[in-house]
Amino acid sequence: MVTLPKVNELGFFEIRLESIGGLGANLAGKMLAEAGVTGSDLNGVSFSSYGSEKKGSPVKAHIRFCMPETLIRDTTPVERPHIVGVFHESLYKTVNVTSGIYEDSLILVNSAKSPEELKEKLKLPGGTIAVVDAIGIALEEKNRVNMAMLGALFRLCDFLDAEQMKSVIRKSLEKKYPGAVQPALNTFQRGYDEVKFQSFDFPEGVLLPKPIRWDTPALGYETQPIGGTVVNPGNSILKDLSISRAGMMPHFASDKCIHCAACDNVCPDFCFVWEEQPDKKGRPQMFLQGIDYQYCKGCLKCVYACPTEALTDEREEDGYAEEHRVPHMFELAARH
Repeated sequence: MVTLPKVNELGFFEIRLESIGGLGANLAGKMLAEAGVTGSDLNGVSFSSYGSEKKGSPVKAHIRFCMPETLIRDTTPVERPHIVGVFHESLYKTVNVTSGIYEDSLILVNSAKSPEELKEKLKLPGGTIAVVDAIGIALEEKNRVNMAMLGALFRLCDFLDAEQMKSVIRKSLEKKYPGAVQPALNTFQRGYDEVKFQSFDFPEGVLLPKPIRWDTPALGYETQPIGGTVVNPGNSILKDLSISRAGMMPHFASDKCIHCAACDNVCPDFCFVWEEQPDKKGRPQMFLQGIDYQYCKGCLKCVYACPTEALTDEREEDGYAEEHRVPHMFELAARH
């Protein structure tokens, strides 16, 4: 009989997947739970929590396993995960992806960075970090990020049967998408094989922050602002949509641009920066200067609209957006 490596006070082994809409974390959670129930004779449940149903918005998937004699009557969000799967490494900018972890929790991150680099970015004093380049694998295998992450998760969950997961993948895809079965299996296997681990000792006397319950109110009757009041008007200029990019982004080649504004017409987030300059005849015209990547969520509509290949879709490399960003000079922001 399969034995869970650890459980909480209620007898649950808990997993939380941190992702954005469009990367398949919800489906991955369901498939993970199904494989545990059908292949390892565990009791299991999977459910997700998310805000607006759109690509790029934060998503959490929650999975619980327990032994057959334990009943699952808890569908509250996973607050103290034994494993955290981070499907998008930039989520740490706006979401506390490691909240509630134990000292011995495993953190799996979809990234091409090293565990040491991620430890610094996630501000973890210690623990075990696993890394898999799920985006790179998915691009090479022409498949989805979630399959590579599932493979890596099964490597972490050594009490689960990877062969049973492959059966779940076949059952889920073969009727509607038979051509996607083998790429999905290849992606899963590569995620399983290519995940890397590294453990870091906690400095003496250093502890993880005390976890905060998800239902702890941030505002009360004394601190709640008056209803309907916008306390920070114009705040959309402060938003960073970079966490919505799912691994791809537009690159701009100014020498190929004809300044036709086709890209600007389809951009939903006002990413393109223009400047009025005289043309060859001295007449005032608007010329494209570049992209403000702070507001780019990687939808790539501009790439498809561009008639001259001045915009191309490329895999996002660390630091590229910061180096090539052309910031908007909003009048309101300039005053502050």
